[in-house]
Amino acid sequence: MASDATTTAPAAAAVKKPKLHGRAFYESIGSPKYIVAPMVDQSEFAWRMLSRSFLPESQQSDMLAYSPMFHARLFSESQKYFDQHFQPTKPGSDALFLDGNPAIDRPFFVQFCANDPQALLNAAKRVTPYCDAVDLNLGCPQGIAKKGHYGSFLQEDQELIHRLIKTLHENLEIPVTAKIRILETKEATLKYAQNVLSAGASILTVHGRLREQKGHLTGLADWQMIRYLRDNLPPETVLFANGNILQHEDLEKCLAATGADGVMSAEGNLSNPAIFAAPPPAGEEPRGFWRGRDGKGGWRVDEVFRRYLDILHQYVLGVPPPPRRPLFVPGDDTAWMEEAIVLPGQGGGDGGKAKKRKGDVAKGNPALLAANFISMQPHLFHLLRHFVSRHTDVRDALARARVGDLETYEAIYRMVEKKTAEGLLEYERTDGKSVEAEMPAPLEKEEEDDPESSARAVRECKRPWWVVQPIIRPLPKEAMAKGAIQLSKKEKKRVAAEMEGKEEQGTTAKRAKEGAAAAAEKPSAETAAATESLEKTTSYPSSELVSG
Repeated sequence: MASDATTTAPAAAAVKKPKLHGRAFYESIGSPKYIVAPMVDQSEFAWRMLSRSFLPESQQSDMLAYSPMFHARLFSESQKYFDQHFQPTKPGSDALFLDGNPAIDRPFFVQFCANDPQALLNAAKRVTPYCDAVDLNLGCPQGIAKKGHYGSFLQEDQELIHRLIKTLHENLEIPVTAKIRILETKEATLKYAQNVLSAGASILTVHGRLREQKGHLTGLADWQMIRYLRDNLPPETVLFANGNILQHEDLEKCLAATGADGVMSAEGNLSNPAIFAAPPPAGEEPRGFWRGRDGKGGWRVDEVFRRYLDILHQYVLGVPPPPRRPLFVPGDDTAWMEEAIVLPGQGGGDGGKAKKRKGDVAKGNPALLAANFISMQPHLFHLLRHFVSRHTDVRDALARARVGDLETYEAIYRMVEKKTAEGLLEYERTDGKSVEAEMPAPLEKEEEDDPESSARAVRECKRPWWVVQPIIRPLPKEAMAKGAIQLSKKEKKRVAAEMEGKEEQGTTAKRAKEGAAAAAEKPSAETAAATESLEKTTSYPSSELVSG
């Protein structure tokens, strides 16, 4: 518990350890295989604790977690920014508190985006006593990163990247690590990785997508590119793989396919913070884990929501969570379901239009404007994505919830708890047919094998709305067919040229095939070239996963 971690920051900093590098460092922190990704405003302390909570207590320290991405210059220059995003000690005290607390939040890496070596070093020195390593973000593909010239928009300036990492490597008492995206070719990506490692990075995380792969263009991550790096970098290199993790089973698939030491999850973790924990054996499920008649299951949204709130109460606010009834399962008393639920300031769920005003909360308790509370609403929208698509009253209540207003979030939790109970009772009443009717139809053979379709992933991951589950983006081809994305004029010309080239290659291949049938003993060089060219234009990644 937070109250048990009374060590002071100076005392913790006084215990200096020798600076390790590379694999020796990785082994010193327990060689974690599972990693919570750094996510802007989304991998804060409470979420890291929630993700760890699903592992057995003896294994919780085996999972590595990253901070959200911090802006190095703001972090080093603005005390307000620092206080809002990072709380290693209690306000006005040297007593260890949340971020990086050795008793509850390790192993822990802090990530920065930066384009100035000195600003990065200044920021890194502020977190050195409270983390195991500092990570440089070289993967952010968003427009704000392009405008600020950081993240993946540094990849054209390899000399600057080298200086940023080397500056930390030579001046920090803890290791430096880095997270990159792949480039267009294997050779370019390998050279990029070698530059990062030669500058002093102890661990390299590779997101198997290009910088352009974001939003509706996200598509599949390329695990084979990561495997190429594994096979061509020195064997002592510590490598983390990122991308295509939708559910727990994908973790080992990724490790086997890439040869990486660890696997990182971002979106998969946001949809299901229990993604790193193995599901309980059949017949040994706790109340919070639902398993259907088909054997498929998952953690219930009311269980995950409840844990999240309890962590905020217990650790962040330092008060006991409110008394709670056991999670409902069919067969329990249902009298409580008749109780009215009143949303503070919103009436009895009548759809009032109260607006969220951060200033109102700040006047009462400015501490509630810290990252752990600011992140609540986006976390819950992500977690309840499938739930609120059915229960729009919960969606509307969540949209009107004010930052730090835990009383309102508790009321919303009770709404979720009640509706989950109703869903479970309906499932039992209909002998499972209420869920079967909403499951995707069996796939046709061509859909099963189509590498440009997300249908298989949707079918594999689909669960009832009261179970946490991934949000599966359509692949680019599907998004384009639905009108979700449109090509620019430049892209239309490029695609048209590619299609024209494919048609020509197809014609050439057809003629070559006919010629080969007439002279089978001695295929021509032209035939071989045409066949090879056709194979290149029709090969696809073997991964069947979609997001994460």
